[in-house]
Amino acid sequence: MIRLLSEEQIPTLRGSAVGFTGTVWRDEIARGGPPNDVRIYRVSFEPGSRTAWHTHPSWQVLHVLSGVGRLQRRGGELLVLRPGDTAWIDAEDEHWHGAAPDHSFVHVAIHEATPLDVEVTWLEHVSAEDYR
Repeated sequence: MIRLLSEEQIPTLRGSAVGFTGTVWRDEIARGGPPNDVRIYRVSFEPGSRTAWHTHPSWQVLHVLSGVGRLQRRGGELLVLRPGDTAWIDAEDEHWHGAAPDHSFVHVAIHEATPLDVEVTWLEHVSAEDYR
């Protein structure tokens, strides 16, 4: 079976205040089903926008499409992400990602959900100090 989804069938949703700081837009590109419930999103961040600290029950892959972004693992160095970069985040690693202060940022995010449909656990928002 082949299924084609057009842009009109993929609603663009604004990132919730629970999980994001600033203006972030999310487009669901694909959603799998059991046994490997893969989720694929295109996420667009306005300058300075970012996720809160969070974890995923499984791995996450980020592939940068455009702009300049930032990624940080709790206690780790702040990484700069540019178009073409791909980052792998291990299961349950606390991390955040988002746009640099003066650049927009767009990435594709790929991860799996649990059988109970859990795909992310949101933690506290990233402080201005951590963001810098």
